[in-house]
Amino acid sequence: MPDIYAIGDIHGCLFALEALLEKLPLKWGEDYLVFLGDYIDRGPDPRKVLEVVMELKESYPEKVIPLLGNHEWMFLNYLAGREKEIYLLNGGEVTLLQFMEGGRLCIPEAVISFLKGLPFFWETERYIFVHAGLRPGKPLAEQDPQDLLFIRGEFIYSDYDWGKRVIFAHTPFARPFLAPNKIGIDTGCVYGGELTAVVLPEVDFYFQSC
Repeated sequence: MPDIYAIGDIHGCLFALEALLEKLPLKWGEDYLVFLGDYIDRGPDPRKVLEVVMELKESYPEKVIPLLGNHEWMFLNYLAGREKEIYLLNGGEVTLLQFMEGGRLCIPEAVISFLKGLPFFWETERYIFVHAGLRPGKPLAEQDPQDLLFIRGEFIYSDYDWGKRVIFAHTPFARPFLAPNKIGIDTGCVYGGELTAVVLPEVDFYFQSC
């Protein structure tokens, strides 16, 4: 059976992403690689991180699973003219600057199409992968997209059983968050922590400082 590798919030930390990918004993084209969202904003190289994820998805379309994060969602909202101030307050300026050409914002259509096509979650027989988490008491099919992208404490500290272990990011911890019903792997790379990958079903971890 193939392993599943999942990587938490990258936030433009290109060096950490490339170094972590080098460390992983991932069998390309056989194992699964899940990105849990938040490729852009805050860190130094959001455009290049996004391009790396897009290239991997193109190379291994059935095995690389990039999910939508709240920062990609905010970016798309900004481009649609919605909630611009919120995006800028959450580190969006560095991403926008990297798409400026001749004083104008120029987002390649391939980038927009890629972001619009990102799923909110990915489900296997044993796991649910999602950016932020799930609302306790609701089955997966009835989850609010806002919760999938933004929920924190109500999910993290709940012992509700969705029938599968939930693998999430979004909320940074000093070390991976381990509970019987969930694993959190955002370890605050862009805030001076580490970029983390978890390998399933073994629940092994790989870390890379930014």
